[in-house]
Amino acid sequence: MAAIARLPLTHSLPSIFNPSSFLSQSLSFPTYLHRSPFRSFSSVSPILCSSHGDSRSPGSDSNASIVGDLLDYLNESWTQFHATAEAKRQLLAAGFDLLSENEDWNLKPGGRYFFTRNMSCLVAFAVGEKYVPGNGFHAIAAHTDSPCLKLKPKSASSKSGYLMVNVQTYGGGLWHTWFDRDLSVAGRAIVRASDGSFVHRLVKVKRPLLRVPSLAIHLDRTVNSDGFKPNLETQLVPLLATKSDESSAESKDKNVSSKDAHHPLLMQILSDNLDCKVEDIVSLELNICDTQPSCLGGANNEFIFSGRLDNLASSFCALRALIDSCESPESLSTEHDIRMIALFDNEEVGSDSCQGAGAPTMFQAMRRIVSSLGNMQITECTFDRAIRKSFLVSADMAHGVHPNFADKHEENHRPQLHKGLVIKHNANQRYATSGITSFLFKEVAKLHDLPIQEFVVRNDMGCGSTIGPILASGVGIRTVDCGIAQLSMHSVREICGTDDIDIAYRHFKAFYRSFSSVDKKLVVDD
Repeated sequence: MAAIARLPLTHSLPSIFNPSSFLSQSLSFPTYLHRSPFRSFSSVSPILCSSHGDSRSPGSDSNASIVGDLLDYLNESWTQFHATAEAKRQLLAAGFDLLSENEDWNLKPGGRYFFTRNMSCLVAFAVGEKYVPGNGFHAIAAHTDSPCLKLKPKSASSKSGYLMVNVQTYGGGLWHTWFDRDLSVAGRAIVRASDGSFVHRLVKVKRPLLRVPSLAIHLDRTVNSDGFKPNLETQLVPLLATKSDESSAESKDKNVSSKDAHHPLLMQILSDNLDCKVEDIVSLELNICDTQPSCLGGANNEFIFSGRLDNLASSFCALRALIDSCESPESLSTEHDIRMIALFDNEEVGSDSCQGAGAPTMFQAMRRIVSSLGNMQITECTFDRAIRKSFLVSADMAHGVHPNFADKHEENHRPQLHKGLVIKHNANQRYATSGITSFLFKEVAKLHDLPIQEFVVRNDMGCGSTIGPILASGVGIRTVDCGIAQLSMHSVREICGTDDIDIAYRHFKAFYRSFSSVDKKLVVDD
């Protein structure tokens, strides 16, 4: 296989990002564009917030940037439900077959399949044509959720003449960044159909609907010296509207039905968006979302400014790498193993859920795959051997060194934007990386001339964790933790480098295509 050309590691981008060309364009306010299965940047008219132009076949140009497609994915994926639905759409467009966990699987070598759970978790895989039971899985795992505010089951409240929406904090967000943002709601609804059945529907109100206003400095003179420390229960409450006399009368009604757990005004907006009657909305699970589109930024358009980069950037790179690594009939013709991605929900709150990495979703799927492909003629040892031969890449965003707070990083481990994937190490197993797994992943990068970085947290600071240790300890699968360097992690708006998106995508694709040959050269437990 020809080596993939190393990307330039300066902050400049290819000619399609030429700033003078960009500035000469007549720009309009960012809009959400019609989606095609795959899109690439237009070489004529680079734009800020989304790519457009002709669709292309995935993988048709190994040097083509996927940054424009990532922007589309981010702008579509306001919630974990939308991210999963968009991944599902792209997999179907690429020819993957949808499976149901509730039905028998009839899998075949050379086949490409996927299933969803809770419409917030997704597992997809492609079977090598030379696969035999007992061969391994090459998997990349990421997560679809991000820190955000979520509506409480009963969200309607009023204060000082305003209709307010009560929220819960989800995950460890930088909550002060949510003040003074143009916010809206998105998520899923369960809707009663005309035949009496209940249907899962996604909803997204694209216009600014909510806002958490800051207190004027004249009323809080010490905020800049003492810090901004809002009470998350009483002061992080978005306002929806000014309260009318009618809504005041409604609030005095003691016989409030379950549908009035939310403001009737909000319910009417949701019903209009869903094109159904208010009374047919029987359940809601909604996130508060920032309405500002994901876009390019920086003098040379070298940055991506967006919410939810942690961890939709990793999810998208893994998704595209899987799709593009098996886009043609011959792509799997010499493959002996199974290529897989697993995108989980609820990582930001510990992964202990039916749709989180703490559930046995991925390993149950692996066992079913081995069983189906072996025509049930397998033993317990067959699956155990498959796991021993398998390798997992846990992909989650990494802490890039902050130019204003460089001392927060250990001096020899300061990941930079545009310098490639970051391998995460922790002696206390907050990350699952070992000397062996780090070596193998770096060998893949070396084979394809891709840059790599390494990170350890300072000994005097706490270390976060990922789904890596959870999955590694589940059945003993070899695992490396890695991620794309970013700034502003867990803010309402985050930053990463455009170069790193393409490097991560190429590294993941190289992992699928080259790991077997690299792994065969290493002997450990002989």
